[in-house]
Amino acid sequence: MRCSIVIRAYNEARHIGRLLDGIMQQTIQDVEIIVVDSGSTDGTVEIASRYPTRLVHIAPQEFTFGRSLNRGLQAANSDLVVIVSAHVYPVYPDWLERLLAPFADAQVGLVYGKQRGAPTTKFSERQIFAHWFPEQSQPRQAHPFCNNANAAIRRSLWEQQPYDETLTGLEDLAWAKAIQDAGHAIAYVAEAEVIHVHQETPRGVYNRYRREAMAFKRIFPKEAFSFFDFLRLSVGNILSDAWHAARQGVLLASLSSIMWFRLAQFWGAYQGHRHPSPVTEQLRQTFYYPRNLREHSDASRRDVQPIQYE
Repeated sequence: MRCSIVIRAYNEARHIGRLLDGIMQQTIQDVEIIVVDSGSTDGTVEIASRYPTRLVHIAPQEFTFGRSLNRGLQAANSDLVVIVSAHVYPVYPDWLERLLAPFADAQVGLVYGKQRGAPTTKFSERQIFAHWFPEQSQPRQAHPFCNNANAAIRRSLWEQQPYDETLTGLEDLAWAKAIQDAGHAIAYVAEAEVIHVHQETPRGVYNRYRREAMAFKRIFPKEAFSFFDFLRLSVGNILSDAWHAARQGVLLASLSSIMWFRLAQFWGAYQGHRHPSPVTEQLRQTFYYPRNLREHSDASRRDVQPIQYE
């Protein structure tokens, strides 16, 4: 099965080589790799050039998430296009194979895979990954949640519905909603697993969730996020994270980051909404609500040997 891979990158010299190494070790080798670089100054382009990649450049002042995706998809030659962030890397050599398998169903227009944190990932973000990306696959998902850090789409659908270049984030959610409204299916594949490396400061977390909330209210303009929502979701998620951290024996080491991460996350969401914003309760719970207070295995049990990175 042939595919194109679109990688969005900006100053990712620390990470992009590991992603490209992982791609080189996949069971599917008939791939076209397109790196969309938005003005990197740290050696990202030089590292990408050591691999069989095609570079597409976008000026920093022109960058939006949707625009960089549209540029990459415009350059792609395959109908199945995998979209990944430069700071992820696949866990298993059948990542691409698993991610593309649901397209055997002609109705499936978008597939996204599991994400887990790196050793440096904050505990609360690990909880978000576990909540957003469960251990069980869903061949037909009822709501449009997805994430373009690890996803694949049909280019033929993108030709009919390009990504919104004006959104400040969540261009993946807007696109998924549009194709789902048009009758196409969304699949989630737990076995298509990547490690997602985030090393954000409190300001970075605040800015990310504020930007995404601004986009969220554009996509769902009747949904509200009040100051009371900020308080109850902050407290609820801090307590949930603390419970899970205590169960794992890491509460003392994680408590400080749990508190600042969740406060920054929901203060950013509150500031980004500001105006009342409609979404199904199921999707709202996916984005904001804490994990259930029950144990989940954080590692999938597979017979496939993971990729050994340097």
